[in-house]
Formats: sequence, C-alpha cells, structure tokens
Amino acid sequence: MKKIALLGSTGSIGVNVLNVVRQFPRKFQITGLAAGKNIGMLKEQIIEFAPALVSVIDEEHAERLRVLLPSVYRDRIVWGSSGNEQVGAMDEADFTVSAIVGAAGLLPTLAAIEAGKDIGLANKETLVMAGKIVMNAVKRRNVRLFPVDSEHSAIFQALEGGRRQDVEKLILTASGGPFRDKSARQLQLVTPEEALDHPNWSMGRKISIDSATLMNKGLEVIEARWLFDIDSDNIEVVVHPQSIVHSLVEFQDGSVLAQLGIPDMRIPIAYALSYPARLPLELKRLRLSQCGNLQFEEPDYHRFPALQLAFDALRGGGVLPAVLNAANEEAVAAFLDKRIAFHRIAALVADAMEVVGPGDENILEDILQADHQARQLVKRMVDESYTTRF
Repeated sequence: MKKIALLGSTGSIGVNVLNVVRQFPRKFQITGLAAGKNIGMLKEQIIEFAPALVSVIDEEHAERLRVLLPSVYRDRIVWGSSGNEQVGAMDEADFTVSAIVGAAGLLPTLAAIEAGKDIGLANKETLVMAGKIVMNAVKRRNVRLFPVDSEHSAIFQALEGGRRQDVEKLILTASGGPFRDKSARQLQLVTPEEALDHPNWSMGRKISIDSATLMNKGLEVIEARWLFDIDSDNIEVVVHPQSIVHSLVEFQDGSVLAQLGIPDMRIPIAYALSYPARLPLELKRLRLSQCGNLQFEEPDYHRFPALQLAFDALRGGGVLPAVLNAANEEAVAAFLDKRIAFHRIAALVADAMEVVGPGDENILEDILQADHQARQLVKRMVDESYTTRF
C-alpha cells in the first residue's frame, strides 16, 4: 500500500487525488493533509481519511480546526510553511503529492525531496521558480518525480514509446481558454467571471485565469524544460480547443506520439500514483467517432503576450522565471479583486521582469528574494497606477 502525504488537499487537484484514493482504498492510504483556509472541507477530509498530521495556513485556522475535531487531533495540527514542510516530509509517507497553488509549494516540495519521498508534482511553480535546484535535489536524493499536469503526464507517457536521445521536440497543447476568439480590444473588457468560465476544465480560480491569459501554458513550458531536460528551442505550443490530445512528442525520424483522453485530471493523477500500472478508473471513455474534428493552430502571441514572456524568462535564465511567476500571481490576484483590467496582467509581469534582478538560479535565497521583490513591485504598481476597472 502506498502511503501518501497530500499538499493542497482542498484544491481542485487535491480533491481529485482523494477521489482516486477513495476508489482504491487497498492501494493507497492518506497519512498527511495540508490545506489553506477551507477548514470546513478539510475537517470532512480528516474525518474520512484519518491522517497522522494536518497543516493549515496559519495558527488562527489551526485553532479553529482543533475546535471542530476530536481531541485526538489536538497535537496533530500544524500550520504555515513550516507545517506544510512537516507534512510533505513526514516519516509515515513514502509518496508526496505537491498540489499547493503557486510559489507556496516550493519549500514543502523541496522538503519532501530532501526527505527521500517520491513526488507527484502538480505544483508547476516549483520547477518554474527553482528548476535547477529542484532537479539537482531529485538526482542527489535518488527520488522519482512524476508529473501530474495533464500535459506533462502526456509527454511522460509518450516518451515511453521511444528513446530520450531520439527526441526532437516536445509539443504542449493549450485549449486556448475562454477568450481564444476575442480581439485584443475585446480582451480589455472581459471580467473575472468570464475568465473563470473555462470551456473544458474545472480548475481553481488562479489557474483558470492563467489559462485565459495563456500564462499557464508558459509556466508549463518552463516546467517541461526542467522536467524533461530539454532546451527551450525544442518546446512548442499549439492551441487545441477540444483538449483531447493532451500533448505530443516528435522524434528525429519524424514520428509523433500523442496521448489522448477525456479532459479529466483523475487520469494523470492515477498514473502518477500507480506508475507503472494503470488503474481501472470509473470514467467516461473517449470515443473518437464522437469527437468531430480536432483542431490545432498557432498561439497568438500578440493577443496573449504572457506566453511569450514565459519563453523570454526561460531563455533569460537566472531568477527571471521566479520574477515572472511572482509578478503573475500578484497581477492575477489584482484582476480577481477587480482592481486591474485583464490585459494589464501581462503588462505588469513585463514591467517586473525589466526591474527585478539579477540573481543566481543556483541560490535559493536569490530566488526567494526575487520572488519577494517582484510581489512588492507589482503591489505598489497596482496601488499607485491602476484604478478600479469594473
């Protein structure tokens, strides 16, 4: 039985991880849960899965959770980044799923790696911010890192059909989000409610906005560079509105292998948890005859500049990817709060990339400092230069 510590248990990925565990109780056991502020949902998860250790966002929420639970849990609840690290690295677990949203996932994931845990990685920001440090730690500690994002899982699966040295290109697919057909002028007027309405996937608020700007695909490009040890010039993005082909690998003989499936995160989650076995998931099956035409098109870098910014950050190196990620997180938060317009998200990220830095990608303190500086800069620019848009 695989014993799992789950970071980000109340988010969309975490909930789906628990759905898979629930279906296969003889294969998986939850030993630790880490969440944020949703203590109502976390309480129900704790009652059902009886973890040995639980973490929440801060001490206040820890006290509120203690009141809701039997006294046996009083000494099992920790909080903050330190608490997340304790859950990720706990002795009782042999596999850690990193599904915390954003930069907050970096330190707990590193702690789990250093503790020798195999990782199911759904937190792309871990590799965006500190890809070199993380992958060096993976090699040094001799642990396995399994991708949970549907696109990276697809590449991972396709790579099993050929030799790594024969790979010519990785092709990441993007749905294009809800605004694929809107003009640049129309994009200035979209609301958070519209941006959260993804046509294919059910996701959290932040990742839904990233999907709408195509920043999510840019972050995945950076993640793929480190996860699969490939140069940025050999990574391509294509827009595929149907979200049936989850990504592809092109080999040097011209062969292209793709992984297809319905858009359901339980498929890549289950593969990461059960590798190399495949679990008999109780899901709707893909019927190609019912899919109609599958479309593929080039992304529009003019209307969606966030994707180009991600390529620029990857090629610029140093702490630029960390700056990109931090600035984007703050800009997305400002958009969701209706303080800036949609098109200003990428503009704020571009401004931060010009100002913050330089730094060394080999030094964690430099990365964390760049993250902090980028956040403060974007917050200040929002406060000083932008007014309510909606």
